Amino acid sequence: MSKKSQVFLIVIVAIASAALTALLVNIFEKKVESTQPWVRVVEVDENDTNPEKWKANWPKQYELYAKTAITTRTRFGGHGGSEALPEEKIDRDPWLKRMFLGYAFSIDYRDRRGHAYMLQDQENTERLSKPQSGSCLHCHASIMPLYRELGDGDAMKGFEKTYQYSYMDLNKKLHESGHAYPVSCVDCHNPDNMEIRVTRPGFIQGIQRLADSDAPVPHLPSIERWRQGSREKPYDPNMDASRTELRSYVCGQCHVEYYCSDKMKLTFPWGDGLRVENIEKFWDNTTFPDGKRFYDYKHKESGAEVLKAQHPEFELWSQGIHARSGVACADCHMPYMRDGATKISDHWVRSPLLNINRACQTCHHFSEEEIKARVDGIQQKNFELLQRAGTALMDQLDAIQAAQAQGANAEDLAESLEFQRKAQWRLDFIAAENSMGFHAPQEAARILGEAADYARQGQVKAINWKKD
Repeated sequence: MSKKSQVFLIVIVAIASAALTALLVNIFEKKVESTQPWVRVVEVDENDTNPEKWKANWPKQYELYAKTAITTRTRFGGHGGSEALPEEKIDRDPWLKRMFLGYAFSIDYRDRRGHAYMLQDQENTERLSKPQSGSCLHCHASIMPLYRELGDGDAMKGFEKTYQYSYMDLNKKLHESGHAYPVSCVDCHNPDNMEIRVTRPGFIQGIQRLADSDAPVPHLPSIERWRQGSREKPYDPNMDASRTELRSYVCGQCHVEYYCSDKMKLTFPWGDGLRVENIEKFWDNTTFPDGKRFYDYKHKESGAEVLKAQHPEFELWSQGIHARSGVACADCHMPYMRDGATKISDHWVRSPLLNINRACQTCHHFSEEEIKARVDGIQQKNFELLQRAGTALMDQLDAIQAAQAQGANAEDLAESLEFQRKAQWRLDFIAAENSMGFHAPQEAARILGEAADYARQGQVKAINWKKD
């Protein structure tokens, strides 16, 4: 072999060796990166509610979280317009405004925006023109440090005091405390190890009520296991639940039905189960501290003592095929993604329809067009049923007003008013739930069918009333 050839061979071997070494180093770095997904640059603790501070340790998660400020829109939800605030639902569907007469939602009820706006939008809603309870901040602010302050270190005690404050007073305390931020990192993550966890006292009490009941919850196996044990200690979602369950629980802290007023503490009504009739039973068996019957408000036209559903996504999801199949809320609304060699949850929380590739096609091997068409078909049918049930309730209210004009009083119309309570509860349960029926299509259809039926029965009762 010539000297020139030897030199050439040495160069080739050197280049190959360098390339192989670089490849091995890269593989090693990626393996290390995958086992050490974050580096603690700054210390964070339970009082660090400002997500900016967490950014140094978890820049990608923060970058995605910040995107919740971007306006997004699907056919039946979100806000994607050029106007500053989302559209008023009560202008788009006037039956909503009439259904809420006597309640602040008849003043202002808009489409929702991203998590980044949850505190700002609450602080600026026209519903605050009527007195509101400080309990409402439970799900709109990073409020746990304030709970601890109010409870002298005990967050649960602090939480139980908040209904006694007006919204304005407690919101002022929140700003003075330096924790006036939307729900952020510390509300769902343990700052010591970043494990997901639940923090909201209302949820912790509510899920313990559910565990103590005998309501079937096959989609929550940790509760079923706890029930089979000694029950010496209350069910603890942070200790007993699986990570999969926690990926729904962290959302279920707020995307739920609850009572929030100045008459009693914020309450999650799960003592009889999660179905619409279970929750109705819980409220029917609840009384205010003064012993009077529980209700959310008296309807301004009819005088009926009615219930107001909040946003029962967790409850409706619990009745659907995704929950039964072990699919968590975060699997669809915060699907896993790759950041280098690290697998993380997408913290840009939004509709799966805006992220079909990772949110849906991981399991459903169809085209985006096919998936969108299926979802649209489900939601369109639910929308049509919702409008028909809304029409039925309006017809019932017309019949009640006609009877009242002829001299009927509350006692005369007692049966019709009870039907209104049942109809309105079911109608609002689906109207307030933010999936337009998708979380459990058959259950949503059943509930709306019952809503229309009860409204029509109440209408007949009012029409058949005759003055003696």
